[in-house]
Amino acid sequence: MDLVVKPLIPLVGRSSSWRIDVIRLAASRPGYTGSRSRVLDFYSMSAPSIVEVDGRKLKLSNLEKILYPDAAFTKGQVVDFYVRIAPVLLPHLAGRPLTMKRYPEGVDQEFFFEKNAPLHRPDWVKTAPIWSESNHRTIHFILANDLPTLVWIANLASIELHPSLSLAADIAAPTMIVFDLDPGPPANVVQCAQVGLWVRAIFDHFGLQSFPKTSGSKGLQIYVPLNTKTSYDQTKSFAHAVARLLEQEHPDMVVSDMKKAVRTNRVFVDWSQNDQHKTTISVYSLRAREQPTVSTPVTWQEVEQALKRKDAARLVFEAEAVLARVEKLGDLFEPVQKLKQTLPQLAGLSPESEKERDDNKDDEKTVSVRSRPEARPPAKKKKTKAKANSKPR
Repeated sequence: MDLVVKPLIPLVGRSSSWRIDVIRLAASRPGYTGSRSRVLDFYSMSAPSIVEVDGRKLKLSNLEKILYPDAAFTKGQVVDFYVRIAPVLLPHLAGRPLTMKRYPEGVDQEFFFEKNAPLHRPDWVKTAPIWSESNHRTIHFILANDLPTLVWIANLASIELHPSLSLAADIAAPTMIVFDLDPGPPANVVQCAQVGLWVRAIFDHFGLQSFPKTSGSKGLQIYVPLNTKTSYDQTKSFAHAVARLLEQEHPDMVVSDMKKAVRTNRVFVDWSQNDQHKTTISVYSLRAREQPTVSTPVTWQEVEQALKRKDAARLVFEAEAVLARVEKLGDLFEPVQKLKQTLPQLAGLSPESEKERDDNKDDEKTVSVRSRPEARPPAKKKKTKAKANSKPR
C-alpha cells in the first residue's frame, strides 16, 4: 500500500509543539479489500484529542510526551509510525492474541507486559478468550485486527507488540517456526548473520523457504512459514534439534543452552520461543531501545553482505528508514503469512561423522551443516560486570 502523508509540520522535526492536519493511507494495490482511504485528524497535540479512524472515535492523549529521550521521539511520533506502517503490519497481527509491552514513562523507565485486555477498552476492540493453565483462568487477549485498534494500542504507549505464533482460532497450532538468534557480547548481529545462514542451509536442504528479520534490538530472527497442520510439540522439538545440531557442529560459535554463563562471545539459538505460552516481537514493531529501532524484514542478500563486510550497522533500521524501505520494497515478510510448507520428520535432522557422511552421501533425509565458521571478535580478557537489567531481545 502506498503511504501519502500531508503534515502541517514535518513529523521528523524535534519541535515540542507540532500538529498533523491529515494522514491518508491510500490503499492502491490490487487485492486490497479494506476501505479506499483512511483519514486520521489530529486537531491538537498538546491537549487530549478526539480523532476519528475508520469511523471509530478515539481520545489520544499526551502526544507531545517524549518516550525516547535520546532521540527526542514522542508518543505522537510512535502513534504516527504505527498509522503509517499499518498496511503491512496489520496482516501480521490480525487474528493473533497480542501481548502489549507498555512504557508509559518512556523507554528508559519501568515497563510492564499486558496480556489481558484493559477493562476500559472501547467496545469495538476485539478480544480472544484463551485459557491459561499457569494462571488458572481465561485471559482475554486483544486482537489487533484493524487500524482503530492499532491506534488505540499505540496511545497506551505499547511501544512493543508481541503476537502469538498461532491464530486465536486454533491456538494450539503454530503457523510458523521461529529461531531467535541472540548474541552474547562481544559477539553481535554479524555473528548472528553467520548462524542465520547456517539455519537457512538446513531448511534449504529440506526444500523449505526461510525469512530473516532483525530483532530491532541486538540479534536476528529466522522465520519458517508453515501454515499447515502442526503442533508446538513438533515445532519446538524440531527447533531444539536444529539448535543442538548447530551447537555440535560449531561449538565455538553457537550455544543452545539458555544459561548466560555459556553465551559469552557466542550466539544463542533460542528454540524455546516455539511455545504456546510465549511470544516473539512482531515484524514492524518498534523496540524500546535508545533509538526508535524496528524489527525489520531483510533479504538474505543483506544478511550475506553484513557478514561479508563485518558491518552490524547494515542490520539496524529506525522508524523512518523502515517506512522508506516498505515504500520501495513492499512487505518482504508477506510469504510468512501465506506460504504453505510442511515440517520434515525430526529423524532427518542429526549431526554426522565423516564416516556417516560417506555412508549417507546419497541419502537426502539427513542433513549436516558442518562448515568453517567465520572469524569472530576475540573474547575480552578483562571481566566486566553484567548489567542487572539487560535489554530485551
